[in-house]
Amino acid sequence: MLPAASRLALALLLLPLAAAAQDAARGRMLYETYCGICHYERVHDRLNPAVKDLSELRDMVARWAPQTKRQFTLDELEDVVAYLNESHYRFGLPARRKTPASPKK
Repeated sequence: MLPAASRLALALLLLPLAAAAQDAARGRMLYETYCGICHYERVHDRLNPAVKDLSELRDMVARWAPQTKRQFTLDELEDVVAYLNESHYRFGLPARRKTPASPKK
């Protein structure tokens, strides 16, 4: 059996592979179908967001999921997290490039 430090290092190396398995497109469909009933996406773009990191995002999604009255699988919850992270929060992802404003004529 590997020492705890080696197991931790291995888990950290494999973490990006687990994140890649998430399906943000399916997460978007789930979000729009079940979560968008109560609020719209601009709630995620607040100046002082309630979510400060990916762990908090996972907690928030898990906390509010029962309000939809749908039994989400763990994979589906992770897909919603992946969608929200890619579309709004960007934790651990490169910042979106802002498109330059078109010149006025």
